[in-house]
Amino acid sequence: MTTPAPGGGLSDAELPFFVYGTLLPGEPNHDLFLRGRTTGERPAVLPRALLYEGPGYPYAIEGHGRVHGTLLVAAPGIYGELLGLLDHLEEFLGPGHPRNLYERVVREVELPGPDGGSVRAWVYLAATAVTRSLRTGGVLIPGGRWTTGRTPGGS
Repeated sequence: MTTPAPGGGLSDAELPFFVYGTLLPGEPNHDLFLRGRTTGERPAVLPRALLYEGPGYPYAIEGHGRVHGTLLVAAPGIYGELLGLLDHLEEFLGPGHPRNLYERVVREVELPGPDGGSVRAWVYLAATAVTRSLRTGGVLIPGGRWTTGRTPGGS
């Protein structure tokens, strides 16, 4: 289940971010947007989601699968700045806004390994119109893992 933050702003806590595309370590937007702005990065999995090809970046949507990515924790004192940067990058204008490319929602993310468990995090899922388009004609990324240089439908 997804839960937008009231008013699209900060929730009660400064939640970490789950990223799965061009913000992953080693991907083009990681250095541009995250370098020096995070204190922790660890592998994580978004359950109940599917990953689709996009024009240069992927989209996660609700579904019966798993999306692999990274959980990021904002560095002290820059949470608001990082949230604003990511909202701008992901073209999130506010909950349910008709021009959103993505919706920022709170989801439970699984942390693999012996000290795993799950944590609530911000996730950018495809907005409603984008999701509809992906479900009818999108290209699913098998295994739910994004890598740069993919060819559409490639592995």
